[in-house]
Amino acid sequence: MHLSRNLLSGKRKFLFALLLLSFIGVICVAFSSEDSDDFDFARREVLLRRIGHEILLQSGDSTSRVLPITKIAENEYQIRFENELTFLPDSLMSITRRFLDNAPLSSNYIVTVLNCDNSSIIYGYAISKNKKDDIVTCKGRRQPKACYRINIKFKPTGITTAKMGYLLGSLSFLAFVGFIFLRVVKPRKALPACQHTNRFALGSVLFDAKNRKLITDGKTIDLTGTETRVLLIFASSPNETIERSRIQKEIWEDEGVIVGRSLDMFISKLRKKLEMDPNIKIVVIRGKGYKLEIALAAKLGDFAER
Repeated sequence: MHLSRNLLSGKRKFLFALLLLSFIGVICVAFSSEDSDDFDFARREVLLRRIGHEILLQSGDSTSRVLPITKIAENEYQIRFENELTFLPDSLMSITRRFLDNAPLSSNYIVTVLNCDNSSIIYGYAISKNKKDDIVTCKGRRQPKACYRINIKFKPTGITTAKMGYLLGSLSFLAFVGFIFLRVVKPRKALPACQHTNRFALGSVLFDAKNRKLITDGKTIDLTGTETRVLLIFASSPNETIERSRIQKEIWEDEGVIVGRSLDMFISKLRKKLEMDPNIKIVVIRGKGYKLEIALAAKLGDFAER
């Protein structure tokens, strides 16, 4: 028996260590990816501001400002200007290619020019690392002076995709290890204090469902009929999540009316009456229901006394 306990303890420690290392690995990858994304954004922002500056110079404007670069979506940025301007599509494409074609992670992109007033697309083209896939139209037509915004969308890089794949794979592995870990360390259900199905040992508390009482250390607390029925559902499945809808259905459906606040009220009353044993508590499982948690130490101590 002692050897079995040692083996179980060893398995728990091993699984806990594996779970912890996996969690640390996922966190490291996430932060590394975030730092890389921040650096790429900062580098692209500088290049895009240079592009905006060159566009203003080509328009004959050497005094107005390029407004702060905006990230409008994943891998998509917007260049805005303080004043109206005019541009020649050939010059615009030449400027963007001069700064982006040889820049890291920026060789594949789509440029669209939008009118500020109605966000309609005035002009656009696509540049690819493989030149034969370039899409360029309407060259040589100078655009009238107006308020324009320039969106540049970059193709996701293979590095980013690989990082995301690694991250998702790590999360899946972490979830699998966590599932195994929880299955191993999950406390067993509390056993009835005796053969009578209406009497349950909840830690140091004896729940007498037939007589609607909680008994511990010689003290007795009376329960109402509804409190008894609710606690009986929990006592039959300790340390297991009980769906809120199941409790409402079993307790109130026969009465023809189900009121959500009624359940919350009775749960609150039961919590106060179970405070006599700190190892027993009813906890909320967000989005699912409730669980009667009985600490393993309390159950082992109770059986040892018996």
